[in-house]
Amino acid sequence: MSIIKKEYSYSSKRQIWRLLLTETNKLIIEDRDINTKEVSFSCIEVSSGKKIFTNFQLEEKYWAGIENIYNDIIFFHKFANRDMPDHSGIIAFDINSKSILWESEDLVFQFIWEGKIYCYKSKFESREYFALDYNTGNLLEELGDNPKELNSLRELSYSSNNYEGYLFTEPFNTYNSNSPAIKDFFSELKESHVIAGNIEYIELDNLILFNFHEVQSDGSLTNRFKAVEYLTKNVIFEEVLNSKTKTFIPDSFFIKDNFIFLLIEKMGLKVCSIKKFN
Repeated sequence: MSIIKKEYSYSSKRQIWRLLLTETNKLIIEDRDINTKEVSFSCIEVSSGKKIFTNFQLEEKYWAGIENIYNDIIFFHKFANRDMPDHSGIIAFDINSKSILWESEDLVFQFIWEGKIYCYKSKFESREYFALDYNTGNLLEELGDNPKELNSLRELSYSSNNYEGYLFTEPFNTYNSNSPAIKDFFSELKESHVIAGNIEYIELDNLILFNFHEVQSDGSLTNRFKAVEYLTKNVIFEEVLNSKTKTFIPDSFFIKDNFIFLLIEKMGLKVCSIKKFN
């Protein structure tokens, strides 16, 4: 038996654009307003919802984003050109002290490995590579313009990304589920609701957690989330994620450890806990 309990909510005046979890179980929230051209960043403790900082903005109010988070330091970037995706600069921001530790206008972040930031400076027809101390930005190594060893280090960095405890949705179809009970459950759901688009789901022990877009009489869509003990068909939790929407909202929820993160109306977040009982 399982229960799902709402722990806390978060709301923004802008659209939530990105959610990132740190190794120390802090949640970084990036929200953007495409009309006013502003981006801000907030941080909360996952376990309690306690706000560590809210609405932090860089000097560049919109054309900026997050490269990576390492040891509770966020590495921001700017954009080299507003019409292109190329990144520019590195800004290291310490979550705990809520302060910028260092920044570089000339260097471009590539990856981080064993406490070193590997980055480059663009030259006329080539790149010059460097390794920096992640905490201070001090130069550790000059790596020249064609360091072959960077490729293997980059692969090690990417492969070391820790996704343990994460569960992400997948679209249901009759070919990607080996469970007859789940197939029967979704067949019955489709018979009782007018559904447009995919059903996105996560199977967790005896639970199936899913969201789907139900067509309303006026043609709009309601994005619904449900958690069901699918063998007994007992609904233990449900929530409207988006009402009166005209577009599909993919990736509306995910799970990390025993927490469910639900995106609400694009500008809100609801965090719930999953508790299991024998």
